[in-house]
Amino acid sequence: MGKLNCSTGLCDMQTMIHCCIFIFFLGGLATVSFYKNNKQEVAMHNIAVTLSNAFTNNNTDTRVFDHQVSPSSTATCDLFSGRWVLDNTSHYPLYKEQQCPRLEDTFACQTYGRKDSKYLHWKWQPHGCDFPRFDGKAIAERLRGKRLLFVGDSLNRNQWNSMICMLYSSIPGVKTAGGGLSGLLRTFRAADYNISVDFYWAPMLVESLGDSPTNHHTDNRIVRIKSIEKHARHWIDADILIFNSFHWWRSPVVKLLKSGGSLLDDPNQEYEEVDSLSAYKMGLKTWSNWAQTHIDPLKTKLFFMGATATHSRAKDWGGTNKWNCYGETEPVMDDGFWESGTNSKMLSILDSSLRKLKETGVNIQIINITQLTQCRKDGHTTVYRKQWRPLTDEQKKNPGLASDCSHWCLPGVPDIWNELLLAYIFR
Repeated sequence: MGKLNCSTGLCDMQTMIHCCIFIFFLGGLATVSFYKNNKQEVAMHNIAVTLSNAFTNNNTDTRVFDHQVSPSSTATCDLFSGRWVLDNTSHYPLYKEQQCPRLEDTFACQTYGRKDSKYLHWKWQPHGCDFPRFDGKAIAERLRGKRLLFVGDSLNRNQWNSMICMLYSSIPGVKTAGGGLSGLLRTFRAADYNISVDFYWAPMLVESLGDSPTNHHTDNRIVRIKSIEKHARHWIDADILIFNSFHWWRSPVVKLLKSGGSLLDDPNQEYEEVDSLSAYKMGLKTWSNWAQTHIDPLKTKLFFMGATATHSRAKDWGGTNKWNCYGETEPVMDDGFWESGTNSKMLSILDSSLRKLKETGVNIQIINITQLTQCRKDGHTTVYRKQWRPLTDEQKKNPGLASDCSHWCLPGVPDIWNELLLAYIFR
């Protein structure tokens, strides 16, 4: 072995330099490892904060199209953007028809002959997050002493039926149902919890020829466009108000009554004909003015339900031309599907109206169910409901002609609307 040819001082200096380099290298590795681990912990913390903020941020947005729950530039838990997945647990359906003796015949599909059941087992899954699933007893405790009031058309009555079935089937004690105001008001009471869940019929919110809860099957849309107090005086004592109004405004022409004292059904009345979009905008303006004046944000929570899909053209999803939702047993599995019956111009008017109302300080929240209903062509009542008029011979030969592709079977899709609504009520 050769002898190292250097002085002792020089060798010590070289050894010290080598040790310093080695120690520096180890320190760098430790720093990188710490930064990587800490970055992961920070990221996980940010995700948790983001999901929490989706329910706690009071500055919620009202946008109809982009489904934003929070105006924050950071990603949030958007409950209205998601997909339908088949539920492999026992959570859905939330109840059975026989557990809800107050269920209207209009929505009791299995009672009226629907045999398939897969439509009962789909759940709505938001992208990247989740929402609280229904727990009847827990919800009843949080609603104790409260009055919920649904106001609007038969789709809001569809949702009201869903809510009372969800509660009726899951909470103990005395529960009663009734009505009043010549049929305009329908009521549900859970006495042990002092809860009222009611529905008030006002399909256009303002006074209209359709205000009769039993005799309103007319295509003649006549309204007092600036008159709402006749209905609204029955709303102001509610703790939670849930409105809807969309489908009744889709008539090509709406007639605005000129004289406030004229009867809506008077054949000699004078009126101005306007297009449906202009009329819808004016109707929402009247409602917004009322809300701005009468809603106390310290007492009342205010919600507006988004428009729902009407699957009247099977061609939209690749079905038979001139057919509709009759016979459909599966959802559309394309998350971006949009059926042709949903009027985007009307959605823009609703979007703008709610934004302007919010800018005045009224804390209005839209429950944006428009997109999630687009795919559920399988969820409608079609012919599986009580027929209030005898079917024609042609309808008997071709049941699709008698199909209702606007309303929804219960249990079914509206139960999801209520789960989302409750998530916002208690956020």
